[in-house]
Amino acid sequence: MAEVPNAEEPRAESSLHPPAAAQQADQSQNPAAEDDATETGHVVGDDEDENHVAGLEIDTSSDSGFGDDEAGSETSSLASSLLRGHIENGRKYSTLRDDYWGPSDDQQFETMDAGHFVYLLMESGRDNPLFRSPLRFPRNVLDIGTGTGTWAIDVADKFPDVNVHGVDLYPPPNSWVPPNCFLEVQDVLQEWTWNYQFDLVHMRLLLGAFTDAEWDQVYRTVYENLKPGGWIEQVELDVRVMSDDESLPKDSLLAGWGQNFLGCSERSGRPLSTQTTMAGRITAAGFTNLQDDLFKCPLGSWPKDKRLKEAGRVNLHHWSSGLDGWAMWLLTKHGAPTPWSADVVRVYVAKVRQELKQKGLHIYHFTRRVWAQKPYDA
Repeated sequence: MAEVPNAEEPRAESSLHPPAAAQQADQSQNPAAEDDATETGHVVGDDEDENHVAGLEIDTSSDSGFGDDEAGSETSSLASSLLRGHIENGRKYSTLRDDYWGPSDDQQFETMDAGHFVYLLMESGRDNPLFRSPLRFPRNVLDIGTGTGTWAIDVADKFPDVNVHGVDLYPPPNSWVPPNCFLEVQDVLQEWTWNYQFDLVHMRLLLGAFTDAEWDQVYRTVYENLKPGGWIEQVELDVRVMSDDESLPKDSLLAGWGQNFLGCSERSGRPLSTQTTMAGRITAAGFTNLQDDLFKCPLGSWPKDKRLKEAGRVNLHHWSSGLDGWAMWLLTKHGAPTPWSADVVRVYVAKVRQELKQKGLHIYHFTRRVWAQKPYDA
């Protein structure tokens, strides 16, 4: 059996503390901001959730581990190429960019849908679990990195008067969408072709998608394509697995997973630490009224709270199905001390997956949600 190289040593940061309080919006600059927060038509409040930054209580009774196609052979050839993608180490990747770690195959789509369900469950105590931005009578919403399109479809279903566009580097697998939902193949680093401004631009789990300079470009472009008073919202996870009660052995592969991949992503030039940098970059792009919510996402059904227990159960499936896709590209190209073989990656993933299933683990990862507004006078 192939041996797994020693993963990079994890930093002793399992006691990572979230900010004492989220940044509060300054509504005094614009009287309309208060209306946005209270208007009942298509408006989401940003009420507090005490479960997000507090410790998670353990359940001791149960401890278990697209747009229309144009005629012509050139277009048909392009569409065929996009659908085929390219195969590497048994996984399919987009043909539009060869420098992005994320696969675009059925296994990855299953992972994406599980991740969507996790965040629906984490936000299920809210009237609108899909986004926090307080939109006032929105007309146009954009989802960057839409994946399977599930978030865009859910928003279109909930708000039938809103045009919802979802874009990604490959054709989405969903064959049916609501009439107000448009799933498109688009590289957002290229010129945007929509002829109207958006009320909300949403991004989720795009860690490692862009270089630092490309992130700055994306945020500037989002700013330019939002209407005055429009919102940007982004959700990103921390790849490090943590525990508050030392139930996660420090010498386990799972404990070193996050630091291993942070190192890989730094060497690739596309850091996975997006959740720690996005607030500063969004502010630097000109956005104001920034809100920052850091919360714990359990892995496994160990929490006592029923909502968190179900979210943890689904999140465990999210991770179990996602490990191979998250690991293969990064480790075969940027693993330490030298790039790993695909067989070694598969052995590593199998061992990490087994550790995830161990009973007695009370583990989680952090997720950060940030939303901010383009000034009305911009």
